[in-house]
Amino acid sequence: MRLLSHTIGILTNPEKEWKAIRADRHSFFQVFLTHVPFLALIPTVAGYFGVTRVGFEIGGHMAKLTPESAAVLSIVTYFALLVGVYCLGEFINWMARSYGVEGDEPTRHYEGTALAVFITTPIFLASIVVLFPHPWLTMAAVGIAGMYSIYLVFAGIPILMNMNKERAFLYACAVLTVALVMMVTVLIASVILWSVGIGPIYQHHIH
Repeated sequence: MRLLSHTIGILTNPEKEWKAIRADRHSFFQVFLTHVPFLALIPTVAGYFGVTRVGFEIGGHMAKLTPESAAVLSIVTYFALLVGVYCLGEFINWMARSYGVEGDEPTRHYEGTALAVFITTPIFLASIVVLFPHPWLTMAAVGIAGMYSIYLVFAGIPILMNMNKERAFLYACAVLTVALVMMVTVLIASVILWSVGIGPIYQHHIH
């Protein structure tokens, strides 16, 4: 079991990598646990250091959060990301029969989870920018990663689930709708927590 396998390939050669992911045939549990818990550390750890060491602008002043306050926000964000990717995979699996995805239940479950894991990978990787928690920088980086993730949805479903392009397109649209709602909600909530905050404790203002 290769830790974080396919992570680079899905960025550099997605068509080849989707074929390799399909050939892996791990369980849905394996593909989730070998990737998401580690990828979700990127935004949470980077965000922690960003808001405690670098600081962010509020009302024309630079502010930082206390380590304790930032740690709470990091933990909440981390588990929200885990739950979000897991639920996305479950939705994809739930929709599989309706769109004629072949294979037995364990195979479909693996494919659905793998799709959720790897279409969110670019967003996780891009979130390293929250080391410098500037809203415009964060939105730009996550926005570019999000567009690539959309491409991965449409490119991945026909290969990963061995579907014709017509059915795959409809399936991808359904997946994308839910994925965007879920992931954007989580990401916006994370940005709000880091920048504006609900109950953060500030260290001081830097003039």
